[in-house]
Formats: sequence, structure tokens, C-alpha cells
Amino acid sequence: MWKPPERIKFFSTHGASPTRPQAQESRLFSPLQMGPMSLRHRTWVPAMVPWRSNEDGLVTEDVIQWYARFAQGQPGAIVIEATGIRDVPSGPLLRINDDRYIDGLRRLTQAVHQASGGHTRLLIQLIDFLRIRRRPEPQVFFERHLTLTPTLLERAGLTGMPAEQARQALLEQGPERWQAVLDERDWQSLQFGAREHVNDLELAHIRELPAELPELFAQAAVRARAASFDGIELHYAHAYTMASFLSATNKRSDGYGGSREARVRLPLEVYQKVRQAVGTDFAVGCRFLTEECIEGGTTLDDSRWYATQFARAGMDFVSTSRGGKFDDAKQPGIGQAAYPYTGRSGYECMPQYLSDAQGPFGRNRKASADIRQTLRQAGLNTPVVSTGGVHNFEMAESMLAAQDCDVVGTARQSLADPDWALKTWLGMGDQVRLCEYTNYCEGLDQKHKQVTCQLWDRLDLDEPGVRMSLDGKRRLIAPPWQAAQTQPGAVPDEQAAQTTLT
Repeated sequence: MWKPPERIKFFSTHGASPTRPQAQESRLFSPLQMGPMSLRHRTWVPAMVPWRSNEDGLVTEDVIQWYARFAQGQPGAIVIEATGIRDVPSGPLLRINDDRYIDGLRRLTQAVHQASGGHTRLLIQLIDFLRIRRRPEPQVFFERHLTLTPTLLERAGLTGMPAEQARQALLEQGPERWQAVLDERDWQSLQFGAREHVNDLELAHIRELPAELPELFAQAAVRARAASFDGIELHYAHAYTMASFLSATNKRSDGYGGSREARVRLPLEVYQKVRQAVGTDFAVGCRFLTEECIEGGTTLDDSRWYATQFARAGMDFVSTSRGGKFDDAKQPGIGQAAYPYTGRSGYECMPQYLSDAQGPFGRNRKASADIRQTLRQAGLNTPVVSTGGVHNFEMAESMLAAQDCDVVGTARQSLADPDWALKTWLGMGDQVRLCEYTNYCEGLDQKHKQVTCQLWDRLDLDEPGVRMSLDGKRRLIAPPWQAAQTQPGAVPDEQAAQTTLT
């Protein structure tokens, strides 16, 4: 991953941990109505992809245990990982493109609601993504993937040569010559692997995205409701299809690109179709970017305007993120696929403890606050969920006190300690296992390995019934919390699991 050149080290701290009465009177642990969905308090576990499904995208026992463990910490809400709405190969990523997935997803919702004592609301994030291929060996690229056009052959000085010989001649010309004769798109495919763009209107299936996606999202939303989720989050962020329509790099000429009004058209049509399908008594919101953090990308001014359009359309919440784009991703190794969190925009999405003077904590806070302020000035009360390096009560409470957001999302901190909200509410915040922001988890995600946290994945490996990673070296879920008996006011583990945050 890209790192700021300053390489200033930052360390997470517990901050001012509240007593139990202070926690229970705080803004963080106050209720919130989010459209038809009520949150008992304002802690939120954003979507993270743990790679625990299978090649068919089904809910496995590992998936159920993963989310049930978060639920034991009783956060206000959990958002299930990005879940595919199309029947396309996507590795061990959950899917929801067919009714056959409903039973498994219903088992998942039941497990979460039971593990949290009915406290935690459960949403599922719906995603569409375009095709991306691994970076090829040059020989494979020239022999199988490169389309020989008259223009290319002319630039290469190979006009009239039989195709097989031309391909071999191109291969033998070498990298410096390749960059001169290949067009920009072919050069990118050779260097990074072929990747589809929303601008590829020469491809019929890309042209048809505006006609097909609203119904696909709507059908997925209906399945989510049938599986007893409390709501859905439309994935309009990072490097994926809907974010690409919102991006300032979207230059489509069919009425769905170019101006902001055209770029937001499909995201609004998707939302409207979903809302028609599930009704007004089912929570529907989206996750989108405050800033793309790439050259020529979407700015905060764009996102303020987008948020206003989403709120006016009737979304029940908006959740903010930033960066995470393919546009500035590092070149992958041969045989590997590009990963959209390796460039500067990726750092802005998942900043690390080595940072610049701004630091990794609360890096998305000001932008989220600007969006919330824009909504309130427009007379819109849509709740704003903000994420980004939040790891203690003091930080979360200050964000709410400053009215920077309405709900505080904690991804990596919740991974480090799924019980952090419960511990804090009980006045035991000093027992929270703090994320160190080394991005060990992100490194596993990049390799599509089962995601764990280095702070616990080698603890108590001989614990009865512990589920291990495929390599047999790491535990797949955090150990159960054993509340310290010597801590004043502490409760035994079995009591802590039954304590309900109200």
C-alpha cells in the first residue's frame, strides 16, 4: 500500500474512558430513528469482506460465526459484506442473485439477532462490479488477448503480415516498443490486467447497464427483506460499478455520464426501483464517497450535491467513505489482479499508523461533517454515518457532539475487538483491545485470504471448538471476552453476553 512520505508514527489510545453512568448518558449510546429502522445506539460496524463464503457465494458456517461474534458485542448495527447481485464468479464473496440464497441468509440474520439478544440491527450491502482480469504474462497477452487492428499493425510496421507472425513479432519488440505501438487501453491491460469501465459503450453489456441494474438491485433487495434483514445498503462507493457512474471520470454519452445530473441518474433510478420493490417500511440507504482522492475525480463539492439528491429521493441514511480506486492502484505482479487500495486513494480509505501530519484517525471526519451540514441547511434530516480511524469512545462522542455525523462506524476497531461497544457501555473501556492500524487485515484481504486480526488470530488456538483458517495457522474469530473478575463493576463473560444495551 502507498504510504505518505513523512512516515510519522501514530498510536491509538483508549482516550478518556467513561464510567458506566457516563457511557449510558452519552450521545454515542443514545437511540436514533433511521427511517423505519430504530437503532438502540449509534455504533455501526461497516461492511467488511472476510472471504468466508465459498465459490458459490453461499452462507457457510464460517460466515455465520463471523457475524455472530460481532453481534455478541451488541453494536447498534452491522452491515453484512458486499454481496453480489449478479450470477458471476466472484470467489468466496456472498451472493444474493437468486432465491436459492434466501435460506442461508435467513440463517445468518437469525444467528445475529440471537447472538445480540435482539439488540443489533442487521443490514446487507448490495454490490455490482465489472470484470477485471489478472495481469498476464506478455506472451499470453500477445498470443491470446490482444486484438490486432490495422492501426496497430501500421504503428508496429507489420502491415500485411499474417496474424500469427505479427503476434510473435510484436512480442519480440520488447517493452519500450510495446508502449509506443499499443494504444493506451491495451498498454494498461498488459501492465495491469484488462478491466472493464462504465465508459466502454462499444460493449453491449456495458451499454445496457442502466437498463439492467435497477431491476437486479430491486430483486436482491426483495430477497434481503425475505431473509429478515432490517435494511439494505446500496454500495455506491470505491472502485465498483455504481461509484464509477458517480465518478467525474464517467464520460458516457448516453445520458448517464458527463454532468453531475447525468452521473447521478442511474444511482437514483436504482434507489427508486429498490424502494418500489420493498416499500417504505424497510430501511434503504447507500454508502458513497466524500472524495475519490484521484486526479480528475469526484470532489467534496460533488458529494455534497449527491448527498442532497439521495436525501431528497428518500434514502433513510447515507454512509460516507473515501478513496479506494483502481485509477491510482499499484501495478500488480504477473498473475495477480489490481487491488484498488494500494495507491494514495487506497490509503485515504484505509489509512495506516504511518502517516502524514494529519494522521490516520478521523481522516474522513471533516468531509462527512460538511455533507451533514449541507443536508441540514437544505432542511433534510437524513442520518449520516461516518467512518475512518475511529477507535475509542472519546473520539466517537466528540464527532457526535460536534454534529459531524449521526452514527459512528468502526470497521478495523470492531475487527480488533468485537466487544468494544459493550465494554465501553459497561464502563470497562480500558479493557478494549485497540486496533493498531498496521493494516494486517487489509494485507490478507488483498490476497483474498480469510481476514483476521493479528491481535487475536493466534490467541488460544487450542480452545475447544475453535475454527481455524485454511492454512491452519490462525483462528477465524476473536476469542470470547473474559471480563476481569478483579475489575470493579466487572461482569462474568456469561453475564456480559446477556447484558442488553438499552
